[in-house]
Amino acid sequence: MAGPNITSYILTTSRYGRVLCFNQTDLKADHTGWESAKSTKLALPFLINQLFVANFAYRVIYYMTRPLHLPPFVAQILCGLLFSPTVLGNRKDVVENFFPYRYIMVLETFANLALVYNIFLLGLDMDLRMIKIKQFKSMVIAIVGLVVALLAGFVLYYLPGNGDPDKIFAGCLYWSIAFSCTNFPELARILADLKLLRSDMGRTAMSASIITDLCTWVLFFLGLVMFNKQGLPNGMMLFGFVTNIVFFFFCIYVIRPGVAWAFANTVKGGHVGDTHVWYTLVGVVFCSFITDACGASSVTGAFLFGLSIPHDHIIRNMIEEKLHDYLSGILMPLFYIICGLRLDLGYLFKTTTIKALVSVISASFMVKILSTVICSLFLRMPLRDGFAVGALMNTKGTMALVILNAGRDRKSLDVIMYTHLTVVFLLMSIVVQPLLTYTYTPKKKLTSYKYRNVQNLKGEGEFRVLTCVHVLASVSGITRLLQVSNPLNVFAIHLVELTGRTTASMLIMNDQSKPRANFSDRVRAETEQIAEMFEGMEVKNNAMLVQTLTAVSPYATMHEDICTLAEDKRASIILLPYHKNLAPDGRLGEGNDAHEDVNHNVLKHAPCSVGILVDRGMMNVRSDSSSFQGETTKKEIVMLFIGGKDDREALAYAWRMVGQETIKLTVVRFVPSQEALVSAGELADEYAKEAQVDEECIYEFNFKTMDDSSVTFTEKVVNDGPGTIAAIREMEDNHSFDIYIVGRRYKVETPVTTGLADWNTNPDLGIIGDTLASSDFAMQGSVLVIQQYSAANRQTAGNNKEHVSGGAKVANEEKPFMNSNAKEEDDENQQYQMGMPK
Repeated sequence: MAGPNITSYILTTSRYGRVLCFNQTDLKADHTGWESAKSTKLALPFLINQLFVANFAYRVIYYMTRPLHLPPFVAQILCGLLFSPTVLGNRKDVVENFFPYRYIMVLETFANLALVYNIFLLGLDMDLRMIKIKQFKSMVIAIVGLVVALLAGFVLYYLPGNGDPDKIFAGCLYWSIAFSCTNFPELARILADLKLLRSDMGRTAMSASIITDLCTWVLFFLGLVMFNKQGLPNGMMLFGFVTNIVFFFFCIYVIRPGVAWAFANTVKGGHVGDTHVWYTLVGVVFCSFITDACGASSVTGAFLFGLSIPHDHIIRNMIEEKLHDYLSGILMPLFYIICGLRLDLGYLFKTTTIKALVSVISASFMVKILSTVICSLFLRMPLRDGFAVGALMNTKGTMALVILNAGRDRKSLDVIMYTHLTVVFLLMSIVVQPLLTYTYTPKKKLTSYKYRNVQNLKGEGEFRVLTCVHVLASVSGITRLLQVSNPLNVFAIHLVELTGRTTASMLIMNDQSKPRANFSDRVRAETEQIAEMFEGMEVKNNAMLVQTLTAVSPYATMHEDICTLAEDKRASIILLPYHKNLAPDGRLGEGNDAHEDVNHNVLKHAPCSVGILVDRGMMNVRSDSSSFQGETTKKEIVMLFIGGKDDREALAYAWRMVGQETIKLTVVRFVPSQEALVSAGELADEYAKEAQVDEECIYEFNFKTMDDSSVTFTEKVVNDGPGTIAAIREMEDNHSFDIYIVGRRYKVETPVTTGLADWNTNPDLGIIGDTLASSDFAMQGSVLVIQQYSAANRQTAGNNKEHVSGGAKVANEEKPFMNSNAKEEDDENQQYQMGMPK
């Protein structure tokens, strides 16, 4: 078999793969070294073709599997399977044009380099602080599941009919380790997709998976040093064991403090340069070389070096940013192709009985599920949680393929057993996430609390505010609003989109409180800057308690995280930034449609009141006297009262700003004229019902602020909606305000807003709010639109649906929750700590 520029060879097959015999004369002629660089000229075009084909195939399969709720690991195996000898790998045109045998070593070199850096990221992504000895449940589930799976792997490996009967113990060890391993990053991503990260089951599964991962690495290391590359006992086992143990302690006591010292003395002002990143990447290769030379695989050194990088340093994020896209988008698909070229389904079906196939596949699903369910009985866990944790412990990922390929490289596993377990991993990965999606619906803890809106607080309850930002530009306006709102407890959430680059550590480190001693040394990454700006409010105001969090989620379901946090934190109001930011010309920009969808969904599903802030530069120094930068000048705030529950909530929020020396509040109530009431017809009757409640609210407000010179109340009589807008324009011409506070009043029309519905382009802001935020309205003040919580309007489904039947009943139900604020905080910390130190 020969062709132009293709060396002749003889191809044979065996249970350990394909054996190629090249013509030695032709090889020498093609590889004349640096004199002609002929091999480079021949290999490079094929490598480029392989990169293109591998990436194209993987991306197509990935985007086809994502709508089916399948993890990326499924696409990885399917990509390799596509180019296996069973599908395209035996086609002559594919072999000669894309994967010629003579250049397979070049392909494997780049694939293994990608694997080394990928395993480094795996170690970088793992936070060992999540493991705590007191987490007895996780420890028991991990150890019992691992031991039972190892024993099952031993039995299944030697099962009659499962491949060639002539097997070696080294292959059994690799098979059993791969069979029992759990992939922590993939498990964390599944939990994030299913919104189970903060559940008790999710925390138990994550802790157990980390313990299993570490035990897997120990067993994998033992397998590497115990057997040589022929699958026989290693005569240098003692040397390999001792030297690698020494290197392990070298990483702990030399590399880790050394890296920390280097960062502390070379990183100035929180800025990490590219030099730090490149030296770190060189360190990966150096550590990989050491462990490979000491008898263990190169991936062991990369993993240990990843664990050695200080977990709280920005260098981790920078490495992830620079390395992830290059690996996942370019090089790692080459590794999947290498895995696929080693598969041979035809060989598997010829040498393995159907009974053995069914037995191995069934056992792979049931071993960890049954062991975890049995453990749950002794640990007093709900059976449904035990089943879910057991299913999650079956999660496989890149680590499983690494173990199989290591056994394959060392001739411990043949093609049959390698293919068999890879097919099992594919089936397990296809089933786990959809199974949990459709069978495990977490029982939502009913969080009953009285103060779901600001109006009901009336000064007697703790004012808790949950605020969310997507980008740094939105923080300044939100923080300025919070400073004048007098909240006692603020929960600030940085909303981050869940993408392929998002690491498992970022998914789980979302409630970590930053130590106060490190406040001035905070790095200037966006998340850290956001946390610094919010926590700066606490430094300036001792009466305010601020907790910063990070929520990582796809935009489509991000509102679920926001609403869950609001309910668990017992917030009275959620503050959101408007999806359009201020442009340099003073107008609002185009905005982000994904952010708009998040706001819209929160308004529909929120368990408390919601406020949306349209920021028009509250941090900028204004030329008039109402600058927010001044310490002595008054901050002019106006509340436009039309009527209805949303307006009463907006009035209650504005009322909480009263009492500060720098606040001047003006409340303007728009009252319909007699002519407007007559022409309104049935609309006037509905208005009259709400007007009775409005009158009581306005009377109480006027009575309690009558002696406060900083509060002004006026009424304006108008005939219709255009008249209301004209009155607001007149106010702006005569007096410049910093903040306009209005109620949303969604789909609620009154005699003073008739004729404005057709102008409403953004329902999230309501009629008045949308008008004030529009570019046609010449005003400089920011706009805060508030919607009051109403159980009748909360659009939820299934177990999350709540019914509030009466104020007295709710008040009675609240006593166990409201007796002690300390108990509330303890419950929340227990739920959100996730093993991270405060």
